[in-house]
Amino acid sequence: MAEDPRKIVARRWRIGAALTAVMMLGYFGFILLVAYGKDTAGYLLADGRISVGIVLGAAVIVLAPVLTAIYVRWANRHYDPAVTALREEAAREPGDAPGRAP
Repeated sequence: MAEDPRKIVARRWRIGAALTAVMMLGYFGFILLVAYGKDTAGYLLADGRISVGIVLGAAVIVLAPVLTAIYVRWANRHYDPAVTALREEAAREPGDAPGRAP
């Protein structure tokens, strides 16, 4: 028997919300650092060639595709198989599927 659709949707929502929260923390943390921590953001690294702000800005840019890859991997391993199982179960029980005559 396939998993309850509400559980599947709730799990997908939790994963999406958690990854969104991580991205927002990274982005707004960077913005707040630039706005209120100018000395910290301007601190030079690598013998004065690059600032902490530049490194953290690049990290925020890299964070987005990393979080996307995490979601895609999770969806491919968990969400998509659960939805496929649900669809297959609905196809076996034509009377219970919406839009189909019993």
